[in-house]
Amino acid sequence: MGSHSHEVTDAILETLKRASTALKDADVRFALAGGCAAYARGAAPSLHDVDFVLPQEEVPTAWEALRDLGFETVKPPEDWLVKAYDEGRLVDLIFRIADNAVTPSLLDRAEPLKASAVIVPVLEATDLVISWLLPLSEHACDYGSLLPQVRALREQVDWNRVAAVTQSSPYAFTFLTLLERLGVVNGPIDPSGDPSWP
Repeated sequence: MGSHSHEVTDAILETLKRASTALKDADVRFALAGGCAAYARGAAPSLHDVDFVLPQEEVPTAWEALRDLGFETVKPPEDWLVKAYDEGRLVDLIFRIADNAVTPSLLDRAEPLKASAVIVPVLEATDLVISWLLPLSEHACDYGSLLPQVRALREQVDWNRVAAVTQSSPYAFTFLTLLERLGVVNGPIDPSGDPSWP
């Protein structure tokens, strides 16, 4: 890793710290997702932005808390997230994942972990992997960047649960097959469980 990527990582983690502290102070229910969550769970840093998941009704409070902090808030055309920028560093506030609303039970399963010197609720590893696989599509199907993160988390993940929830997605199914073939997970994975999520 060059010094530039260290600087990027440090800057993103600083944004994570500032944003999560503001959300906590505003009593917003949220959990850390994305690359920062993988990092908090032991994956190598691959940090481009900060992803928080939260229930849709919490978005206005979260949005205001970040704006009060000096973040620039943006409502993108997508109807599943809003964005805030901390001097150009992106914070995504995600309230729907592949058409699934973020629920209290998803947040209840999140575990407090240390990320950037603060303790934040981090998505449970199985939920985190599901949140990456469900949105895969022909337009967004980057198995290459997912592999190292999933490999780092594999011991923490209930793969049968991942398979049950994502079984209707050919992209997720193919990725799980790839994980089996590469020996990342010990197959066979059984997708016959409860498909409901989150």
